[in-house]
Amino acid sequence: MADPRGFLNTRERQDRPSRPVPVRILDFKDVYVRQDEAVIRTQAGRCMDCGVPFCHQGCPLGNLIPEWNDLVHRGRWEEAAARLHATNNFPEVTGRICPAPCESSCVLGINQPAVTIKQTEVSIADAAFDNDWLDPVVPQRLNGHTVAVVGSGPTGLAAAQQLTRAGFTVAVYERDGRVGGLLRYGIPDFKMEKDILDRRIEQMEAEGTRFRTNVTIGTDMSWAELRSRYDAVIMATGAPVPRDLPVPGRQLDGVHFAMDYLVQSNRAVNGELDESEAAAQIRADGKHVVVLGGGDTGADCIGTAHRHGAASVTTLAIGKELPAERPDDQPWPTVPRVYEVTTADAEGGTREYLASTVEFLGEVGADGVERVRAVRVAETEYLPDGRRVPKPGTEREIPADLVLLALGFTGVEDAGLTSGEGHAGVVLERGLVKRDHRYETDTPGVFVAGDAGRGASLVVWAIAEGRACAKAVDESLETWTRLPSPVEPTDRAMSV
Repeated sequence: MADPRGFLNTRERQDRPSRPVPVRILDFKDVYVRQDEAVIRTQAGRCMDCGVPFCHQGCPLGNLIPEWNDLVHRGRWEEAAARLHATNNFPEVTGRICPAPCESSCVLGINQPAVTIKQTEVSIADAAFDNDWLDPVVPQRLNGHTVAVVGSGPTGLAAAQQLTRAGFTVAVYERDGRVGGLLRYGIPDFKMEKDILDRRIEQMEAEGTRFRTNVTIGTDMSWAELRSRYDAVIMATGAPVPRDLPVPGRQLDGVHFAMDYLVQSNRAVNGELDESEAAAQIRADGKHVVVLGGGDTGADCIGTAHRHGAASVTTLAIGKELPAERPDDQPWPTVPRVYEVTTADAEGGTREYLASTVEFLGEVGADGVERVRAVRVAETEYLPDGRRVPKPGTEREIPADLVLLALGFTGVEDAGLTSGEGHAGVVLERGLVKRDHRYETDTPGVFVAGDAGRGASLVVWAIAEGRACAKAVDESLETWTRLPSPVEPTDRAMSV
């Protein structure tokens, strides 16, 4: 069965004869087209066949999915937008880049395709902006309390918007030159163009949220100084430290972390690179690109490499290929681990499984620099204890001029957090900031939410934790404005 967004699943790809990908020029514009309203309303109407909805269980935000589906089905789009924004600060973001765990929990998924919830969500969000239904929500009065939010990713923005609307004076500190964090510099424009983010930032500024860019807390200003200026501080810095691969040849020129590649590309697309930065940009033009890691970051690298004009793109996964359909040991309404065809996959490239990287091979160029020329891989062997190791005697080489490591993330950057003058005084556990059941760290008045506290996760979890942390700050300062919280800090919010 074809994917509801227009792509083929694994089985259909295998049934079709392989063919070379035609040479074409791809730009960085959004690859998705808006769905016809009649199709959206039909899909929303399918939701009404549900008896007891389980989509709430699958959504960390607790979105009122059946309610806004019903309103869309009846053509009451403005009311649907109001109901959607009651639980989600940024549905235009989650509707584009969230993997939609709600659809895995859709009751119809027991014996037929689930409702395309994500498509309905983004359609509602776009309609709200197109029709100017989202006026700034300005608080009736200020409560006299001040809060600093460090980091302007989805967690920080959600916390800031909730607190601003409740009457707090909120300042968001961002070390980059523009607001958005990974939403701006990690997500390529072909998945989400940045004007979508900019229009939400404009709304937040009109509501009263203040943004301080080009300020690195821990360097330009100490955490202690920040704490002395505000009644509360929320750490929403994310978990950007990438997982490395310590194999021979790792030091070769041309082997890079995926986020280094993606951030440079996004800055280039946004026109933010100066002449020297543009000259040093990591690019894939005419190169054989190998991507290690098959998650969302790896897919973003694949799509970006296609747009740079790579000669070939190969993705290596150390494990087995995931099934195309829900396996028996992952029954509804759990979120199954199945293979999903991304837009990057549909554009071309090859994907190899059970490929363990053994070594990066290099050669010295005319300029005396040793650059990567190939990746030596071996077949992955599963040991009885569950470990995955290279199988001796199965080694082979894959040509590579550019290798991108998209192997996940290990934790926060310890820049003035635990040591140094004016440090934050927090404790790190397994690379993450330790917190209690109310999101508060070992330093009173300093809270942590999102990836920095729970580990790298989904954008929907980032927004959910930002909202929940805002409520915790509100209760800590005893303003009692009863901010809504989509997650209970005592259970799901604390799981990693």
